Amino acid sequence: MLTLAAALESLLAGARPLAADASAVETVNTLYANGRVLAEDIRSGLDVPPRDNTQMDGYAVRSADITAPGRRLRVAQRIPAGHVGEPLAPDTAARIFTGAMIPEGADAVVMQEQCTVDGDDVIVNHQPAAGEWIRYAGEDIRNGSVILPAGTRLGAQHLGLAASVGCATLPVLRRVRTAVFFTGDELAMPGEPLKPGAIYNSNRFTLRGLLENLGCEITDFGIVPDTLEATRDTLRRAAAEHDLIITSGGVSVGEEDHIKPAVEAEGQLNLWQIAIKPGKPLAFGEINRADGAGRTFFLGLPGNPVSSFVTFLLFVRPFILRLQGVADVTPKRLPLRADFTLAKGDRRNEFLRARINERGGLDLFPNQSSGVLTSTVWGDGLIDNPPDRTIAEGDIVQFIPFDQVVY
Repeated sequence: MLTLAAALESLLAGARPLAADASAVETVNTLYANGRVLAEDIRSGLDVPPRDNTQMDGYAVRSADITAPGRRLRVAQRIPAGHVGEPLAPDTAARIFTGAMIPEGADAVVMQEQCTVDGDDVIVNHQPAAGEWIRYAGEDIRNGSVILPAGTRLGAQHLGLAASVGCATLPVLRRVRTAVFFTGDELAMPGEPLKPGAIYNSNRFTLRGLLENLGCEITDFGIVPDTLEATRDTLRRAAAEHDLIITSGGVSVGEEDHIKPAVEAEGQLNLWQIAIKPGKPLAFGEINRADGAGRTFFLGLPGNPVSSFVTFLLFVRPFILRLQGVADVTPKRLPLRADFTLAKGDRRNEFLRARINERGGLDLFPNQSSGVLTSTVWGDGLIDNPPDRTIAEGDIVQFIPFDQVVY
């Protein structure tokens, strides 16, 4: 069995980014680009801020006029944001409001809390230094500089930054076209009566939600009968016009597990079984397209719900991000204190469901079985525990928060 690191390296090395295809680039309204991935560098066409402006409500002054606190100046003008003032004459002040342009001649702003108004005059109770409370033109962004590099996965803050330099549209990669299907004659959909031995197909909802979080375009082929013929047929249909096929279930080695032989018959299997817990059965390969136009990537996940969830976070998510052109797909790991004891480690790299307690340490969910889906809702993330490692209370462990990997 491959280690997590070796399996992930092999997986990502095989990813062909969509950016290699010029037709994969779309132009979208910046308002609707949340979650998309930039296809090109974004450069600013202006300085931000475009002019020197004030950080505070107060009074724009010539610092040389304020030789000591208590200096009286005539208030010669009033400059709200969005208005241009007149040049500031010596021994005068300009009433100015946050964001307003600094008038020519002024070189400092004294905030209003340090001033006293007396009729048409202001008494300045603070001796400012030149540059005080002034934001200079280009202080944040210089005209022509790259503000967002290609491969950036856009979030709310990125959209705001793009808008701040006037970008009405953004060049992004098209969504990853993903086909999903689920194997198992025991599977039923919520709303249907449960027959003896049947279970509800929770993985369909979990995996679709995770794919939607990644902005994928999803085609759902539903539940496929547990036969080799049905599995092969669905793989062939799913390979058409999709970048990636994801399945859940049927990747073990039992007589009713048909994914492995089906993939080998319809394409090639590049990776099989990972030394992690939960999630040992994981298949990666490629399926031939019927029209002869290349191959579609394939990732087969385990059927146990926690195994399916964890392997998606560890393998599928970084693979999809790499297809989208994202360079850094490694989630942040936080060094946190274990407030529990794990007397026996596992021979595989184990991913333990845990949550952060009010003391800033980690509590462990009491049942770490791969079928206990409640652990994924109770927990805040996963402890990445190396093979055969025991954990004593107070040990520092590596914690992957869910908010790093489910979006």
